[in-house]
Order: sequence, then structure tokens, then C-alpha cells
Amino acid sequence: MENNRRDFLKLSGLTAVGMTQKWSMKDSDMAKAPASIAPKQLFNMSGYAAPKLDVVRIGFIGLGNRGSGAITRVNRIEGVQTTAICDVRVEKAQAGAKALKKMNIEPVIYTEKEDAWKEMCQRDDIDLVYICTPWDLHTQMAVYAMKQGKHVAIEVPAATTLEECWQLVETSEKTKKHCMMLENCCYDFFELLTLNMARQGYFGEILHVEGAYIHDLLSANFKQNQYHDNWRLKSNLRNGNLYPTHGLGPICQLLNINRGDQMDYLVSIQSNDFSMHNMAVELAKKDAYFKDFVDKKFRGNMNTTSIRTQKGKTIMVQHDVSSPRPYSRIHLLSGTNGVAMKYPEPGRISNHHHEWVKPEQMAELEKQFAPPIIAKIGELAKKIGGHGGMDFMMDWRLIDCLRNGLPLDQDVYDAAAWSSIVPLSEMSVNNRSKTIDIPDFTRGSWKTNSPVDITLSQGGTTGVKAVS
Repeated sequence: MENNRRDFLKLSGLTAVGMTQKWSMKDSDMAKAPASIAPKQLFNMSGYAAPKLDVVRIGFIGLGNRGSGAITRVNRIEGVQTTAICDVRVEKAQAGAKALKKMNIEPVIYTEKEDAWKEMCQRDDIDLVYICTPWDLHTQMAVYAMKQGKHVAIEVPAATTLEECWQLVETSEKTKKHCMMLENCCYDFFELLTLNMARQGYFGEILHVEGAYIHDLLSANFKQNQYHDNWRLKSNLRNGNLYPTHGLGPICQLLNINRGDQMDYLVSIQSNDFSMHNMAVELAKKDAYFKDFVDKKFRGNMNTTSIRTQKGKTIMVQHDVSSPRPYSRIHLLSGTNGVAMKYPEPGRISNHHHEWVKPEQMAELEKQFAPPIIAKIGELAKKIGGHGGMDFMMDWRLIDCLRNGLPLDQDVYDAAAWSSIVPLSEMSVNNRSKTIDIPDFTRGSWKTNSPVDITLSQGGTTGVKAVS
């Protein structure tokens, strides 16, 4: 299997070298490798229901910006037991332990050693490893955890190279362990509303969707104490759409990507950098630490990636973290009978072609089409928090599926396909926006895989602990 996968990558022209260096193509477009070259699917993880877990025992890796909130948030859910927590930084591990102690939880702590996370994954009293580390660590940790017999919940993006995407897919199929990317935006209230409306045919045939991650992180990325070892700043030394999944995940679910349709190919175009280099120069005048960044070449401010699906639908996804713009994920869907768009807020819907519905009509639509998960725990999620409640709804749904033995809303094929836009967009940008094919990580099963179940017709039995 390992040799087959490597042969496939080589024959496709998508080797690991091409992911990080300039990659040249002899032709003006990229021919998709024959299906016979792609590694065969070992087991279809789409729709797979693992054995029920009455109690989900969790080990957390990474207690920084995301993990520090996750450890307390997840423990608001009934049927959860936090066995262990891990962070290479002693102060973060201790802070996490202190926060959990207030909830009468005393997990085993793994810290200081670089590979302490491996020791934690080897424990036989952990069912789920919850990973909130820097991007370049995600895949190696997820693969190792699955090989130790653990399900995995992994922050976004799940992988940063095509090689890593295939590693996740093959490992999940081989071990039959879930690998869910923690794409919380799939659980935002408006995104869930439009998904439910689309399922019920309100917008007609969806023909075009848009998403984005537009977030002014220029100052934050240059702060020395914001991201450990400035890992997020260093990630911006790479071209392409580096963080596609917040905008892409919800709109892929609208189009049933990997479950009835598949992303076929993309083109990606990028502006020059007009901000990051200038900031590095200015900061270096006062702080020698930043002198190493002065001669570096940062990615451009705005990346725009366009994708066409097998069924002829189109997707546009953007990335800009260095321009002074208000936050936006766009979230736009265009159908034959209507349109929805969230940013600028509030979310809006039109079925009259020339104007948005009135506020009172919008309120009626929200009431009529509110999906069951919002009706069940939406208000509780807002109280518990995490990006307005969507983080908690994501965690609750994950735990409820594991406890009821149900398929997860996001599987390893979603993690791979959505994350693959990072290296594929880089290839396109580095080659004057040439067309790049998107691998079929499902190896054809997208044609028969069932759409994500948003009805709560099964499960929905997990309680939430009281919130003061």
C-alpha cells in the first residue's frame, strides 16, 4: 500500500517535493492520473459507525489558544472522562490542570519532553485523542494515535501536504478509527440553517458557493507570545490558501462533496505581499528577533482559489490574514431558486431575485428551518460558548455520535479533501495559476456515499451538565 500511494503521487506529478518547492508542468493543464493508479480503498470510512462508547475517555494534546478552551468545554458534556492532558510547555500543562481541577477533574499530565504526546497516546484508557497543536504536527500525531487504537479529533487544517492527506486516509481505513477534523464553522447557526434549507429544496439546485477566511491577524502573527515559536507567522512563508477549511467546510456540505459530488480541479491566484514584509522591516528596527524575517518572502495578502466539481458546480474560497478588513467567511450559496449570504452580518436570504427577505420574514425562516441540533442544544451552546456556541455544538455532536455508535458528520475524506486545498493552491500559485487536479480520496465511493445526517433521527441522547 505504501508503495502504491507513493507511485500514485509521483505519477500524478504531486510529489512531496512539489508541495514545498516550485513545481513546473510541461503542459498547460494537469492530466488526472488514471483511476487504476490510485491506491484502492481499504475500507469505506464514510458512513462507518464504530462500536458504542458509553463513556468517551479523552486525551488532549496542545493546551494553547484552542486547546485551553476545549478541555473545559468538552467536559461540560455528559459521558466524557478526561484521562490525560499534554503540552510540551510546563506552564500550559499546569494551567490546564488547574482549570480542570475546578471541575473536579484531575487528569494525568504529560509535559516537557517533545515526544510526551506519544506516551499519552499509548495509554489503554483513552478512546479519543483531541489534537490542538500547530498545523505541521497534526498529521503525525493523528496517524500515531490511530495506530495506537484511538479515534482522533484534529484541529484545522488536518494536513499541510498531499502526502499527509493520504497518510490520514490510509491509516483511518486500515485501523477503522475515526479521524474527524474539528471544523467548527460547520456548526455555526447560519451555516446549519442554510444546510437544512438546502436539504429541503428551498434554494433549488445549488450551482455556486463561496467561502473564505478573511481575518486581520497581522499584528497577532508578529507577537512573540501569541503563537508558540511564532509558528503561524512562519507558516505565511508559503504561498497558497493556507487555511481554507473554515469557509470551505460548510459549503462542501451544501454540495454534498464526497457524498454525491467531488471536487475535480482548481486554479489559484494570489496578490503580492503588501503588509507582512513591511511590518518585519519596521519591527526589526527595534527588535533584533525580527531581523531573520526581513529577508524572507511572505505569501501575498489575498489568495483566491476557484474549484469546479464533477457535477459542474463551482466553488470560490479566499484567504487573507494580513489586510485591515473586517472578519468574514463570506458563506454564500447561489441556487436556481434563491440565495443566502452571511457576511457582512447578519445572515440574509433572498428568494425574490432582486432583494433580501424582510427581517420579520427572516425570523420566520429561522424558526421554520432551524435544524434539530439547534433546537436541542443551541441555547445551551451559546451559554457555554466557543465562537458563539458553534464549538460546543461540534463537540457535543462528536461525543453523541461516539456514544451512540453513529457515523460522524465529518470523516477522514473530508479532512483530506478540504485540507488538500493548501498544497494544491500552492502548486497553482507557483505555476502562474495553472489548473491542478484534486485527488479523489474516496477512490470513487463519493458516487454512493450518503449525505451527512442532520436530522438527529438517531442519537441526540447525550446530556449537558448544568452551566452556572
